Amino acid sequence: MLSDLFVRDFRCFAEAKVELHPDVTLLVGRNAQGKTSLIEAACVLMRLQSPRTTNRSELVRFEASTCLVEAVWSGKRLRYAQSATARRLALDGATCGKSADYLAAAGLVVWMDHRDMNLLRGGAEHRRRFLDFAASQMFPDYLHALRGYERALRGRNYVLKRDAVIAWKQADAFARVMDGFAAVLWQRRAELCQALNPQVSAAHAHLSEGAESTRIAFTSTFEAGSLFEALAGMREEEAKSRSTAFGPHRDDIAMFLNDRDATTFASEGQQRSFALSMKLAQAHVLEKSHGEAPLMLIDDVFGELDAFRRRALLSLLPNGTQKIITTTNLDWAEKDALSGIVHDIQNGQIRG
Repeated sequence: MLSDLFVRDFRCFAEAKVELHPDVTLLVGRNAQGKTSLIEAACVLMRLQSPRTTNRSELVRFEASTCLVEAVWSGKRLRYAQSATARRLALDGATCGKSADYLAAAGLVVWMDHRDMNLLRGGAEHRRRFLDFAASQMFPDYLHALRGYERALRGRNYVLKRDAVIAWKQADAFARVMDGFAAVLWQRRAELCQALNPQVSAAHAHLSEGAESTRIAFTSTFEAGSLFEALAGMREEEAKSRSTAFGPHRDDIAMFLNDRDATTFASEGQQRSFALSMKLAQAHVLEKSHGEAPLMLIDDVFGELDAFRRRALLSLLPNGTQKIITTTNLDWAEKDALSGIVHDIQNGQIRG
């Protein structure tokens, strides 16, 4: 369990300490008071990434030089400090130089918010981000491969755009680097989707009371051979587009509702249930892979759900899951009889 969450100069908070309940912690307040920033801090501390930004300097409070997040996870004290240019990590007071060592000691996280609807409404980048967040927690080799692939892809795209006549030898050198990383990403993404599929189907069947069926499938144009070989046959296309035409950065998840494309044919209510099912499936797959329930960080989701979906969401979570939930009011919580700790958040301060 996560306990004793402390932040200093993080987003709008000058300083705050949050007592967390082993089951449910509710952060209550109007919009733009800092509720989401507190669960974002927990996510950054546990996974070294924010669900809201890729620019770490945005985490530091205006006019401050460094932000700090600390908490205890399963008896270990985690510490994350971030300046505009550097990051420092510590475990039990000892500096941790490798993010992989730090992440191995931290816990699993599932983040839920209203933007989960983009899994169905948005472009493929939203679904790839979903895969990356889960796979980086499931597979020890995934994050290294993802970062290596992204660096090489940026370098190759730069070469493709840089000169009037493309330097194909340089582009090929980057493609060879990308090749090995791509093989890992393709394998792990396929394994993840295979594990997720039955969990998504089961969760959505419960949410629809058996009236609808769903399935997902990993979609990639990769069938056999190597990424390097595939790109070698795409020079004409790449000479026109000046960008890398093929690879894991083009992967997607196919999502089907009653055997029809859910991104096109599902109603808003069906899309909401499908999105919830994806996150519930993520929680169960992570639990199965590590033998422990993930921390659920749920940002203003319950107030948007009807009573049936609220109860179903809570009942379908893995047993023993710790939940930190933000909300603008407690009307729904009283109806569902949630018990735990309630904190009132106002203007970047914890009032109770």
